[in-house]
Amino acid sequence: MFGIVRPCSHRLTEGLKTEWMAHLCGLCLALRSDHGQLARVVTNYDGLIVSVLTEAQAERSTGRRRTAGPCPLRAMRTAPVAQGEGARLAAAVSLVLASAKVRDHVADRDGLLGRKPVAVAARRIARSWDRAGARTGASLGFDTAVLVDAVDRQGGIEALAGPGTSLLTVTEPTETATAAAFAHTAVLAGKPHNMAPLAEAGRLFGRLAHLLDAVEDRETDAAAGAWNPLAATGTDLVEARRLADDAVHGIRLALREVDFVDSKLVHVLLAHELTRSVNRSFRTTECGHAHDAAGPQASYGPYGPPPQHGGNPYGFPPEPPRPQPRGFFAGCAAFLGLCCTCKMCCADEYEGPWSRKKREGCCSDCDCDCCDCCDACECCECCSCDC
Repeated sequence: MFGIVRPCSHRLTEGLKTEWMAHLCGLCLALRSDHGQLARVVTNYDGLIVSVLTEAQAERSTGRRRTAGPCPLRAMRTAPVAQGEGARLAAAVSLVLASAKVRDHVADRDGLLGRKPVAVAARRIARSWDRAGARTGASLGFDTAVLVDAVDRQGGIEALAGPGTSLLTVTEPTETATAAAFAHTAVLAGKPHNMAPLAEAGRLFGRLAHLLDAVEDRETDAAAGAWNPLAATGTDLVEARRLADDAVHGIRLALREVDFVDSKLVHVLLAHELTRSVNRSFRTTECGHAHDAAGPQASYGPYGPPPQHGGNPYGFPPEPPRPQPRGFFAGCAAFLGLCCTCKMCCADEYEGPWSRKKREGCCSDCDCDCCDCCDACECCECCSCDC
């Protein structure tokens, strides 16, 4: 379970928390229903944004929820879960992108994937996920070829990138893929006039996801000698932070143009949680609302503005070395262990099954104390948020 949008119960009202879990479980169960138990390992936080967007635009109906049976991730409780075209589109997108991730691990010969028999099996799984995602996408009128093309182009772009190459050249395939997925939610919801602003929001969301992944992995990649967009293009953290902040602001502006039926959860996830994701990746602690109110200097948190000389531009101490990522099958085993122990849902912190990065349990309380005055969509008045 991975992604940059990882809300915690501190920031969600009970109603929004229930909605969030309904989409998370809906994606997982859509993967199982259409593609089998193994497909559930590609459940991810960012993929379910597609389901959230689809439902937020659609007129309310009685068939949008069903009651799911007991699950270890819900402490063996039943729960209402999202169903329908939004969850299925999220499943198709998640499958195709997970397939690309598997092929990338195979190409890098990560862990057990360095062994030929394991690599052959992993490629076979990736191909089956590609076909499954394409079938589901086609049934929804969505051509997953745009996602596959973006993945295929990424390697060539990275091979040609060097010092002086714009970082946005490297992020373009990811932007194109997410723009297509976001825009198609308007088609499923019967509101084609929303396609343009949602495509813009998706483009910037893809840019942000790529940027934050590069920032979080920069030290691990440097230690392993792996390719990293920031190092390859010579982009420093100050410029990366500027691009990330611009992307968050652009997403907020694009969402203002979308005709939603109920935008509360979308607003919390894409207007507020993205700011928190940026602060987490850049290891600042200042709330995004605060720097909207206090001006540009506050956006750098307690460390102040970055110095204009060499060294660490954010002033925080070097991050200790991270453990090496697990291979695909070892990650699957770790994923099953996390599911059986409920850590993904209930733990304050757990180790990502594949990346081995520290993650927060989706139902755990966070230690953020900057938004006690906020209550879902009423927070903009007290936080001077411009979204």
